[in-house]
Amino acid sequence: MAGRWSYPRNRVRMLLLENIHPAAVERLEEAGYTVETMKGALDEDDLIEAIKGVHVLGIRSKTNVSKRVLEHADRLLAVAAFCIGTNQIDLEAAAEHGVAVFNAPYSNTRSVVELAIGLTIVLMRDVADKSAAMHQGQWNKSATGSRELRGKTLGIVGYGAIGSQLSVLAEGLGMRVIFHDLSERLALGNARRMRSLDALLAEADVVSLHVDGRKDNADVIGAAQFAKMKPGALFLNLSRGHVVDVDALAEALKSGRIAGAAVDVFPEEPRTNADPFASPLQGLKNVILSPHIGGSTEEAQEAIAEFAAERLLGYLNRGDTTFCVNLPNVQLAEVSRAHRLLHIHRNQPGVLAELNRALSAAGLNILGQHLKTDERTGYVITDVDRDYDPEVLKVLRDLPGTVRFRMLH
Repeated sequence: MAGRWSYPRNRVRMLLLENIHPAAVERLEEAGYTVETMKGALDEDDLIEAIKGVHVLGIRSKTNVSKRVLEHADRLLAVAAFCIGTNQIDLEAAAEHGVAVFNAPYSNTRSVVELAIGLTIVLMRDVADKSAAMHQGQWNKSATGSRELRGKTLGIVGYGAIGSQLSVLAEGLGMRVIFHDLSERLALGNARRMRSLDALLAEADVVSLHVDGRKDNADVIGAAQFAKMKPGALFLNLSRGHVVDVDALAEALKSGRIAGAAVDVFPEEPRTNADPFASPLQGLKNVILSPHIGGSTEEAQEAIAEFAAERLLGYLNRGDTTFCVNLPNVQLAEVSRAHRLLHIHRNQPGVLAELNRALSAAGLNILGQHLKTDERTGYVITDVDRDYDPEVLKVLRDLPGTVRFRMLH
């Protein structure tokens, strides 16, 4: 769907869902944009209705931006995921419609890491069950099964921004760290890479998952993997709900194979705080369940809000796609004494030549030009003289392969 946009900022509609931190609203409004907010997530049909006429959509992890939603988004330019993951967005469909997608990949890493450390200590000491017993009037002072972190082996599955930072903090507490990742990762401190997941599971006293939400990671930990873990090991999942077979985890806990677990994410999660929650993990011994709060600290949410808002402003105001997850990344300076033409197209031969031919025919002088492509999409940014014939805009919009065209003054 080719399109052109050069509206004044006060005519740009922004819709932020899921109670996004007010710092984002403040920053976007400060830049001259009008922002609408909603507290909860929307299902597909409600989102299709709400997204009509919206230029920018902000979500967190519960709202799914599907191909069908994108097909009904008649004005959408960008989606910002105010969180780490983007698996709730159909990135390929967004690229096909010329919709840029941004996230905040690093802003809440410290919050997740601190929770993982805290949960590990609580599980090691069986604090949750002891606290519950105290609330029921039971005094159960015993050292049986209560252990220190120092000297234990932490196995980290997924050694990205969160996993690597967890590695450093855990080692500082005296833990021995091993990790497994499908990509080549630089080991920090004394951490040791394990070539296979099975080798990590067999050696770790605590296994903590920090993998991304890609479909290939579905049920990466199931009955077979729990059977390979050390008897009495602890298990944490603060990544994505669908990467663990929770029924298999429940069975491993009931059998005593796994001594305790902390789970912050679930295959099916309520869309709002008012909706009910159910899981086979409820009521099991030494199991801590939390409502997807790994990155939910005041500090992290404010940092995410500021980071994602700045990415949106960079794209809207100057065409900058730095940190965009579905379009070629191009870092751009502010437009100065020129018009900036932004052209997103299918990556096919001849588009740049046709674009420059049209500009030349219109008598436009190119002050600067950038081209970046990936296997699917091309992105051309062209700065031209202020004086131009408006008819050239129609020519550029109708070039073969055009996905979206817009102009910045």
